[in-house]
Amino acid sequence: MRISKSLRILGGMAVIAALSAGAFFTRERWMPLFVPQTTEAAYAEDKSPPVEEPKVLKLSPQARKNMGLVSKPVRPQTYWKKVQIPGEIVDRPGRSDRGITSPVVGAVTQIYAFPGDTVKPGDRLFTLRLFSEYLQNTQKELFGATRETELINEELVRLQPLVSTGSIAKTKIIDLKNQLRRQAAAIEAHQQDLLTRGLNPQQIARVADGKFVSTIEVVAPPPIGADKKSTEIQPAAFQLAQGDAAELAYEVQELAAELGQQVQAGQLLSTLANHRSLYLEGHAFKRDAPALENAAQNHWDIAVEFAEDDAEHWPALEQAFRIRHLSNSIDTRSRTFDFFIPLTNQSRNYKQDGQTFIVWRFRPGQRVRLHVPVEKLDNVIVLPSEAVVREGPEAYVFRQNGDLFNRITVQVLHEDRLNIVLANDGSMKTGLYFAQNAAASLNRVLKAQAASGMRADVHVHADGTVHASH
Repeated sequence: MRISKSLRILGGMAVIAALSAGAFFTRERWMPLFVPQTTEAAYAEDKSPPVEEPKVLKLSPQARKNMGLVSKPVRPQTYWKKVQIPGEIVDRPGRSDRGITSPVVGAVTQIYAFPGDTVKPGDRLFTLRLFSEYLQNTQKELFGATRETELINEELVRLQPLVSTGSIAKTKIIDLKNQLRRQAAAIEAHQQDLLTRGLNPQQIARVADGKFVSTIEVVAPPPIGADKKSTEIQPAAFQLAQGDAAELAYEVQELAAELGQQVQAGQLLSTLANHRSLYLEGHAFKRDAPALENAAQNHWDIAVEFAEDDAEHWPALEQAFRIRHLSNSIDTRSRTFDFFIPLTNQSRNYKQDGQTFIVWRFRPGQRVRLHVPVEKLDNVIVLPSEAVVREGPEAYVFRQNGDLFNRITVQVLHEDRLNIVLANDGSMKTGLYFAQNAAASLNRVLKAQAASGMRADVHVHADGTVHASH
C-alpha cells in the first residue's frame, strides 16, 4: 500500500509539471485573456509624437533690446582672407625724438623745460656757464681781428691821399687792402665757429665790441626741413593751432642733466619728442614672409586693430596702412622678423598754469594686431563672428521677420576672430535682414521655446484659422 501511495504522488507531480510546461509554452495565447484592454490604449496615449527640429523663434522688442540684437541686410561682397600678426607702436627713428646736446664745456646754471613741458623752436632749454678755453680764445681772436680791421682802415684813410702825391708807394696801399681781406676772412671764420657753438648773432656782435660771453643758452632746434626751399616733409611737428599761423612744438621727454652739473661738449642734455610720426612694428614668423612680401609689393591695405584705443573720443583715422619695408634680419630670441607700417598720430592739448601739455592718441609701446591680406574671395557673404552659431558640423544664422527669427543652415568658407565668410549659395537672400550678433543666445532661446511646448512658427488669423509663419 505504501508503494501504491508513492506512485500516486509521483504521478500527480508529473501531471502538474506537464501542465506547467504546457502553460509556459502557450503563454502568448492565454495571457492576453487576463490583461485589461485599456493598457494598450493607455500605452498608445503615452507615446508622444516625434519632436520636430525647431526652426523659428519669437522675440519681443524688449527682449531684442535686452540682448542688444542688431539686424542688417546682407549682400554679396569681396572679402580678403587675412593672417593676424601681433605688433606694437614704436617711435620712428630720426623723426620722433631729437637729442639736445651741449655745444660747449660748461656747467648747467639754469633749466627752463622739464619732462612733460611743451616747447617751440627757439625756446630756452638750458643756461650754461662757459668753461671752454677754446671758446674764450675764439672770442678773443674775433675781438682782435675786429680791432685790427679798424686799425687797417684808419691807416688806409691816412695813407690814401699820399699815394697821389707820390709820398708813398702804391704797393703799400695794396698790402693794406690784402691785410683787410685776410682779417675779414678770419672774422667770418670766428663768427661761424661761435655760431656753431650756440651763440646767436647778437651775442657775436657784442663779442666783436669786446663784451665777451660767459654764459650760453641752449634753445630748442628748428624742425626738420625748416628751410623754405626744402621739400622735406616735417613730421616732427605738433600743431598747437589750426591755420597758417600754427606753431611747431616738441615735448620734453627726458631730462639728462641736473642743475649745477658740469657737461662736456656733445653731452646729451635732454630729449625732445614728437610722436606725430610713428611706426607700426609687426613681429612675424618666417613662414609669413611670402604673404608679407606679396602685400608690400602690391601695396595692399593692412587692417589694424589697436589695443586699448578709445576711438569714440577721437576723430576717425583717415589713412591707409601699407607696409613700408621688411626687416632682413631675424631676432635670435623670438625667431621673428619685423616689418614696419607708417602711422600718423592724432593729438590734442590742454593748458594748465600757463603751460601747454600734449595728449597723444597712440603711444609707443601700445599693442596692435595687424591683419595682412593673403587671398581674395569674391561673391561671398560676410558677417561678424557672433552672427553664426555651430552645432557639430552644422552652422546657423537667423533671419529676422518682424518678431520672428528663422534659423537657416549655411556653409562656412572661412572664419577668423572678427568675421565669418559664408558661401552665397542661395540660402541667404540678398537684401533680407539677418542678426549680426547674439546667434548663440538666439539658438538657446529657440531650444528653450521648443522644450516648453510653445511654438513660435505658427500664427492665428482674425478668422481663427492657424497657419505656419511666412
